Amino acid sequence: MSEQEIVSYEPATGNELWRGKIGDVDAAVDSARRAWPQWAAQPLATRIELVRRFANEVRKDYDKLAETISRETGKPLWEARTEVDAVINKVEISVGAYAERTGQRKLDSALQGTAALRHKPHGVMAVLGPYNFPAHLPNGHIVPALIAGNAVIFKPSEKTPATGEMLQNCFNRAGISASICQILIGGPTEGKALVGHPGVDGVLFTGSAQAGIAINKRLATNPGKMVALEMGGNNPLILWDTPKMSDAAVLVMQSAFTTAGQRCTAARRLIVKSSIYDEAIDEIKRMADRLIVAEPFAEPAPFMGPVIDNPTADALVESFVYLLSNGGKAIKHMRRPDDDLPFLSPAIIDTTAMPDRPDVELFGPLLQVIKVDDFDEAIREANNTRFGLAASLVGGTPQEYNRFWANIRAGIVNWNRPTNGASSKAPFGGVGLSGNHRPAAFYAADYCAYPVASTEAEQPRATVGVGFRE
Repeated sequence: MSEQEIVSYEPATGNELWRGKIGDVDAAVDSARRAWPQWAAQPLATRIELVRRFANEVRKDYDKLAETISRETGKPLWEARTEVDAVINKVEISVGAYAERTGQRKLDSALQGTAALRHKPHGVMAVLGPYNFPAHLPNGHIVPALIAGNAVIFKPSEKTPATGEMLQNCFNRAGISASICQILIGGPTEGKALVGHPGVDGVLFTGSAQAGIAINKRLATNPGKMVALEMGGNNPLILWDTPKMSDAAVLVMQSAFTTAGQRCTAARRLIVKSSIYDEAIDEIKRMADRLIVAEPFAEPAPFMGPVIDNPTADALVESFVYLLSNGGKAIKHMRRPDDDLPFLSPAIIDTTAMPDRPDVELFGPLLQVIKVDDFDEAIREANNTRFGLAASLVGGTPQEYNRFWANIRAGIVNWNRPTNGASSKAPFGGVGLSGNHRPAAFYAADYCAYPVASTEAEQPRATVGVGFRE
């Protein structure tokens, strides 16, 4: 591989999937800056029509895009299809969000003229995409940014450029020019250059807390640049009294192991009431033992595929061993059947006895279990994190859920539902190390345009009552 190339490999096979040249950051920004004013001047109806055409282009490429996502990320084909559906659905959701969140308002005030509220695009927006949802998550920034009138430079994860290129081609075939919505192939070096470039007016990021904090530090002295950080979580799921333990175990599986645990909203910590611990853990382990891990196109369809690459798998195995060596008790060991491929079995480990549980996001199929005696202790343990993205209560009474909702520190709070699977029709974001109070999804419209308040009259009209000599 040349230093001037990015190569993407299929996690499930190790085969090369795609390769391409690293882009030129300065040239990309220059092209976007020259093209942006004309795009911003287009009627809103024109921009909306073009992103709707984009949705139609994705529909045409539905099967090919789903297959590419599966091959490039390792996620099962059924799950890749749900991602393509989300890309398509995002368009109409974003059209509605723009109207609701950033629509025009006018208030007539007789002799005082008219008070108006309108919104303007920021300019050139850099979108830095993640590898776990290489189409859906960057698309959740790109579509709202384009509707608002911004030009977009999209740098996909260096681990999933093939999916990014397919997404970009759909935008361009829809009639949105390669200057208005362009892809920049590259790695961390290009990402850093894009973040700090004086010609970039905003940075829309989805990824790890470590990378998000680095972006925040880099731009701390530049308050004029819009920064939206969508980061991860050390998400808790509290399991309390319930007559439906089998259903509860399914919710734990969905929360902890969907996408091989590679979701920012995945449950990382399972907090269980001690009086139901044995029953709950027996059911959860039984279900986890049945879970199918295989390549994306296998039959029967797997629940989860591999993690993204071998270094990630290595780090997760090391993390499991660390927990085990520092007071953790294995409930279900993490297995790696092939040292050359990043397949991992779902792992469950009781860390109740650990004096200092590491408050980090272990981005993979690794679930920690913590036993508690009462509900107040459960909430304290759930809040024992610097993150604050998602939290769920499974079981419990309506009164306990009210206490949970009121006291938990998270941007997504669910009851008898998984921690993951958030709706694009709602805001998506967290507090603490999970974000910078710029929620995405339905609220993405808020950071793609800025409000402009105006008072307007067709003719100048003014009087002064004091402070002038006659």
